[in-house]
Amino acid sequence: MPADIPFGFGPSGGDVPDPNDPRQMQQFLSQLQQLFATPSGGPVNWDLARQLAQAHLTGGGPAAGVSQFPVGFAMPGAPMPATEPADPDAAKPVGDPAVTAVERAAVIEALRLADLWLEPESALPSGVRSTAAWSRGEWLNQTLPIWRKLCDPVAARMVSAMTELVPEEMRAQMGPMTSMVASLGGALLGGQLGTALGSLAAEVLSAGDIGLPLGPAGTAALLPANIAEYGKGLEVPDDQVRLYVALREAAHQRLFGHVPWLRGHVFAAVEAYAAGIHVDREAIEEAMSRIDPSTLGNDPQELVLEGIFTPEDTPQQRAALARLETALALVEGWVCHVVDRAAGERLPDVVKLSEAFRRRRAAGGPAEQTFAALVGLELRPRRLREATALWNALTEHRGVSGRDALWGHPDLLPDEEAFADPDLFARTQLDLGDLGFSEEFGSLGEPSADEKKPSPGEEKPPSDGES
Repeated sequence: MPADIPFGFGPSGGDVPDPNDPRQMQQFLSQLQQLFATPSGGPVNWDLARQLAQAHLTGGGPAAGVSQFPVGFAMPGAPMPATEPADPDAAKPVGDPAVTAVERAAVIEALRLADLWLEPESALPSGVRSTAAWSRGEWLNQTLPIWRKLCDPVAARMVSAMTELVPEEMRAQMGPMTSMVASLGGALLGGQLGTALGSLAAEVLSAGDIGLPLGPAGTAALLPANIAEYGKGLEVPDDQVRLYVALREAAHQRLFGHVPWLRGHVFAAVEAYAAGIHVDREAIEEAMSRIDPSTLGNDPQELVLEGIFTPEDTPQQRAALARLETALALVEGWVCHVVDRAAGERLPDVVKLSEAFRRRRAAGGPAEQTFAALVGLELRPRRLREATALWNALTEHRGVSGRDALWGHPDLLPDEEAFADPDLFARTQLDLGDLGFSEEFGSLGEPSADEKKPSPGEEKPPSDGES
């Protein structure tokens, strides 16, 4: 009895070729390779992910440019499935309204004012080189390169595990099968990542909203449509919500713009954690067995891949997770601390806004939770309140310069023990407030005479679109 074709592509799966007929199998594999081609050459079909994310926002289908799996896909010889989903509400587009001139002007003004308010509360100079008001689709396109960097290491592990599920005897007999399975994995994960990112695009409020530098360096960007939607449940004036989001975005830009090692440090922590993620091969095999080749593609979420990644319970993986959680908490805690100090008595509803944002970051939104389940990576700070208290204590004991001097090198940052007793750490930490920063570590602390001189165009934040 010949080995079955893996992942549900068998004699019962519709109009499928006979595994014993080399000519039919060659044609079948060639068609699948065309359908599941990964243009980027990586483990994820990111072109497909972008198309599906945009379709999720706008409601577009094959006619809107989504011509690959899974939308509207049918196996060779099978009838084309209907493009309308069985449950219209399940695929109801969230919409992607264009940014108006009034909204763009309000965003630019909010970011300009936010940067001004942050000036006395941070030893870090402004990191805003350009400002932008993004639609949801623009956020998606601008941040996709970073998502690729974050997701590819985990995706590669899943695709490798899928390839290993091909029976050994079939690998020797049918060389194209291995590459076909890898392409299938890239298409499946690309489809689900695209849907997850499309949902996330409808939730994020700014480029740095989830604590990572997702957008182009130096570009402070807000999403007016999402800010307006988020503000509806707060019972706070729209201008206050927008300004609070602008303060958070401008604070992120200062941190990642003037701490040269921080971006690499955070991404290295993500990659180290991803490297220790275990791929549940049984879960992959079970998911693949649910594929129905005759209907595959009616719904991008038809084949649910969530839950196939689990952290390895090893000392190395626990250490990697601790480094990632500490890094995310320190970044987010610093942002919360300096923003609340800057807003101070200027925003009447600052207490309500601060608490709402802390809860939001600590819990993560629905789309963020879906993304975490899909790739096994949570991007929310688990110890946000402790980190904020730690930065508060450092400011009280060391001042603004002494606090921000700790960003001069990763070895100076508080560790897990510091979270337990912030006051003790702040009192015993070496006072670095008067040391400034060398060129090796960046330009924190008091700027030099040259740094104090504004370069052309720095008297005010540049207008939207400038770089």
